[in-house]
Amino acid sequence: MLVISCPCALGLATPVAIMVGNGMGARNGILFKNAVALEITGKTQIAALDKTGTLTNGEPKVTELLPAQGVTARELLLTAGALEAKSEHPLAKAIQAKMAEEQLSPAEVSDFLALPGNGLQAVLPEDAAAGTAAARIFGGNLSFLEKQVRLEAQAKAQAEQLAKEGKTPLFFAKEDAFLGIIAVADTIKEDSAKAVRELQNMGIRVVMLTGDNEQTAQAIGRQAGVDEVIAGVLPEGKEQVIRSLKEQGKTVMVGDGINDAPALTRADIGIAIGAGTDIAMDAADVVLMKSRLSDVPAAIRLSRATLRNIHENLFWAFIYNIIGIPLAAGLWYPVFRWKLNPMFAAAAMSLSSFCVVTNALRLNLFSLHDASRDKKRKPERNKTKNLKTKNLKRKEEKTMEKTLYIEGMMCGHCEARVKKALEELPEVTAANVSHTEGTAVVTLSSAVDDAVLKKTVEDQDYTVTEIRS
Repeated sequence: MLVISCPCALGLATPVAIMVGNGMGARNGILFKNAVALEITGKTQIAALDKTGTLTNGEPKVTELLPAQGVTARELLLTAGALEAKSEHPLAKAIQAKMAEEQLSPAEVSDFLALPGNGLQAVLPEDAAAGTAAARIFGGNLSFLEKQVRLEAQAKAQAEQLAKEGKTPLFFAKEDAFLGIIAVADTIKEDSAKAVRELQNMGIRVVMLTGDNEQTAQAIGRQAGVDEVIAGVLPEGKEQVIRSLKEQGKTVMVGDGINDAPALTRADIGIAIGAGTDIAMDAADVVLMKSRLSDVPAAIRLSRATLRNIHENLFWAFIYNIIGIPLAAGLWYPVFRWKLNPMFAAAAMSLSSFCVVTNALRLNLFSLHDASRDKKRKPERNKTKNLKTKNLKRKEEKTMEKTLYIEGMMCGHCEARVKKALEELPEVTAANVSHTEGTAVVTLSSAVDDAVLKKTVEDQDYTVTEIRS
């Protein structure tokens, strides 16, 4: 009895599998900080992905130069580069990078002025060699440039189309002449769409979180193929979104920045991109050292395989005891005259431990990136359907909408600022803000005076020109 009931195999069943699983992940650049992270990752039902730096490369780039009629692309880029050289905005850095790529040097401007929420203006010096006089130049969003020069309908249509494609249009002018549009976009990573498809094939609902405006966010979401896009989310709002998603199922948050740290901590499992900030990696439970989004489904596969291996190990640990203990106790002796020699009992327990260890080592043969055997999980799919039903109910609860026409918004940060201010009003259930269209569409649960809405926006240093019901 003492020999056959030795718990060696039972004691090995879980730790050996965890050790091999952790080692397998580490060799593939996936670091699980503890055994709990390795276990829960495989139970993921919802994956929330940050956009910038996670789904996308995190480095805005110039995608298109659209000079006005009679203007060359080089002239447009030189003017924009001279103006943006003194700006620290991320979009300005994209234009500076384009200048360096084209091996162009920006002219030194004077009287530089940055107008928050609008754009930039400066004076371009006289160029005797080119025979041009000093001129005032402008750059910024649509509403700002419309105040400086006359814009053709074609230019506005181009800007709207760019926004639908997930790009940010920047307008430039010299004196009273429109020079053209430069489109800047943060392109998605090569493996993002594939990783999202793999997650969906595993029965996981994929949600993208971003502070961008709804139109741009939806465009990026379509490229990546995510199930849902939550746009206009401020850094502190991500933690609230994760809190809400956790009520619907086991939630994984994938991010890379300082602003993602609260959400990474709040999620059931936080996964940090290795190329991200130290704070994000410290807050996360899993770190992807290769900074590939395709390692997210790989981590989930490894976790599921490890859990399956643990269950198999427990089977081998218990089956020997279930068979051997009654035999060693002599329960079958009165009937069948069966008894167990202590030497055979020792051999059986040794074989039990051998089976457990050998089965755990089989994890080394597991292919993390093989999606051919991914299985959907019905409970998670049902949760998705329930969630869609809840979303439909929420839409039915909408009672009233008002559209605010706003001047001064220039980028996604401006949108997020206006969105936050409006949604803090108790009567506002949602606010969809677009800097390209210069509007904020607010959904109201009860009536609110237009003066209150106007004051809320103008307290953020923007101008409300009109409110329509």
